[in-house]
Amino acid sequence: MPENPSPSPVPQRRLPVALGLIAATALIGFAGYYALGQKRPAGDAACTAAVETAKKIAPLAQGEVAAVTMASTPLRLPDLAFEDADGRPKKLSDWRGKTVLLNLWATWCVPCRKEMPALDELQGKLGSKDFEVVAVNIDTRDPEKPKNFLKEAKLTKLAYFTDQKAKVFQDLKAVGRALGMPTSVLVDAQGCEIGTIAGPAEWASEDAIKLIKAAMKPGAAS
Repeated sequence: MPENPSPSPVPQRRLPVALGLIAATALIGFAGYYALGQKRPAGDAACTAAVETAKKIAPLAQGEVAAVTMASTPLRLPDLAFEDADGRPKKLSDWRGKTVLLNLWATWCVPCRKEMPALDELQGKLGSKDFEVVAVNIDTRDPEKPKNFLKEAKLTKLAYFTDQKAKVFQDLKAVGRALGMPTSVLVDAQGCEIGTIAGPAEWASEDAIKLIKAAMKPGAAS
């Protein structure tokens, strides 16, 4: 008996149907692969309020923060894991109850280094029980280099956080929120995205402060 028997010929009148089924199956398979590979964020009903906030404050995304893309789909961010300056584990969920400007930076990233003084100043101006700049360094080699950079630049208002495996970047990339460096995400008190920006911004500017104050809980910035 042949090892690979020849298939029975397909009747001519059934050929278009067979080809149609094959094409449909391939299309479904491709769509499934694309969705799996991109891990496109599904709507999270618990984050609807963040989208409403984004809509309300969208007119303030102008000038120095015009590049901020406001959330249009409810998205709870991954519970990103990193460490503080003493090596203690931290998670993004540790900031629940606060509005957060999450920032990923590295010393090898020139725009990141230029942006850091503005982030430090923003933390000095708005940092409180209701708001914090959480800047996570993703240098993967010399752990002292980013610390020395902050010290030499006299940036003392920002708390130091690090992820030497840079997994926080990959986790944000998996939900389409990290395309380059620096990356910043404005996160509400429930851990939901309000807005995202790929690239630097003048975070200590009047434009940025107005935007962030509007995103905070009522009375938080009074």
